[in-house]
Amino acid sequence: MPSSHLLLEEPIRMASILEPSKASFFSAMTKIVGTLGPKSRSVETISGCLKAGMSVARFDFSWCDPDYHQETLENLKTAIKGTKKLCAVMLDTVGAEMQVVNKSETTISLEIDAKVVLTPNQGQEASSELLPINFDGLAQAVKKGDTIFIGQYLFTGSETTSVWLEVSEVQGNDVVCIIKNSATLTGSLFTLHASQIHIDLPTLTEKDKEVISTWGAKNKIDFLSLSYTRHAKDVREARDFLSKLGDLSQTQIFAKIENVEGLTHFDEILQEADGIILSRGNLGIDLPPEKVFLFQKSALHKCNMAGKPAVLTRVVDSMTDNLRPTRAEATDVANAVLDGSDAILLGAETLRGLYPIETISTVGRICSEAEKVFNQDVYFKRTVKFVGEPMTHLESIASSAVRAAIKVKASIIICFTSSGRAARLIAKYRPTMPVLSVVIPRLKTNQLKWSFSGAFEARQSLIVRGLFPMLADPRHPAESTSASNESILKVALDHGKALGVIKSHDRVVVCQKLGDASVVKIIELED
Repeated sequence: MPSSHLLLEEPIRMASILEPSKASFFSAMTKIVGTLGPKSRSVETISGCLKAGMSVARFDFSWCDPDYHQETLENLKTAIKGTKKLCAVMLDTVGAEMQVVNKSETTISLEIDAKVVLTPNQGQEASSELLPINFDGLAQAVKKGDTIFIGQYLFTGSETTSVWLEVSEVQGNDVVCIIKNSATLTGSLFTLHASQIHIDLPTLTEKDKEVISTWGAKNKIDFLSLSYTRHAKDVREARDFLSKLGDLSQTQIFAKIENVEGLTHFDEILQEADGIILSRGNLGIDLPPEKVFLFQKSALHKCNMAGKPAVLTRVVDSMTDNLRPTRAEATDVANAVLDGSDAILLGAETLRGLYPIETISTVGRICSEAEKVFNQDVYFKRTVKFVGEPMTHLESIASSAVRAAIKVKASIIICFTSSGRAARLIAKYRPTMPVLSVVIPRLKTNQLKWSFSGAFEARQSLIVRGLFPMLADPRHPAESTSASNESILKVALDHGKALGVIKSHDRVVVCQKLGDASVVKIIELED
């Protein structure tokens, strides 16, 4: 991405960098996905996470049972009611993940240059000489000289708690490896990653399907994070599975790109998925380190141009144990924003980290600072050029709304939408002001009962940069000619005032449908 995406007034006074930032209601336009777990599952902590800026809660099913996650989710619901902060729910599948099984949870010390055997015999005890794994096809997939990485949860890159192995020989179903660095493994499960090797496991496992059809369906999950997505057909199969589960037909699928196979088929996967998660933990092992930044920038650009949300992982690993990120991590978060990320996903940092609330708050502040120097003008022109002509009707309206809002220095864009598509298209052009997405519920029936749509669409905008949802009351008209009838527009403006994002004499751009026509209008507020 060209450096002109950074907007700096020349010459910048260095002292001005130290001036405190102006406070605003929306701490950042970039969204934060927090993984809830042992250190972040109490009502009190989740409430703190919501106030700090978390808008999507991720439930990682590669560890712990559905009952544990259900308890956490009930606490999330209580925290949402208490804080009045909306939060979406993401279910993260296990997928084609290989794991070392350490039933007795003994600490395992591995010494450099020693040998260790990986065996599919899970009945054996894990030790410094033998590591049982949950996959019996590893011996058929690897050869002498291949690299295998083992670490707890996701990889922190800290080489004292994770280990590199080199395959020295295959003996039947066992794989004998040479240890390349001394490390201590603790806990009951460690993820195992074989670099650049096809693993013959399904993307959606039977265990995943069971969790989705029970826990996922019961809780009407907003997002499915599809781990180890390798082909477009993985997304199609997951969508076909969800379509048979009632409300889950509305669940959005985010393809998690974690290895070279997913990278190779990225373009086709992007077409099928609703969004992309760039899982830099695994990718950083599959790719040479010098290529990671290139994939990040290219993938984010493709997502931006397609108008699909892009989520980036593994930005502040050190905050799992520390109150402040490293300088490199702080810069990494800012670069993620400048590269075009919609959201930052925190894994170990909030799941088992010591400072979940502080981590969300710190990441939010860095995102906010980076957004102020994001060169929207260059981005806008490039997006319009990429879309080309003739534009679709909706795309034309969305880009016009953003252009008008910037020209008149509007404080907010209000978009009326029922599917959420119009609001997402406006967000695609990255306006410098927040977009209030007013979701108008639609009445629908399955011949047995009537229900309103809208809740899914409102929550699903919580992962899109710059979008802030509000669910409208279906009894109110979008516009009002009679003084006695309160319009949705008035409710939306009042909501904006209450939040502190709209004040007297501000200009507001409104995007809505009137009959068959879509209209963009500018309102100047009176006292």
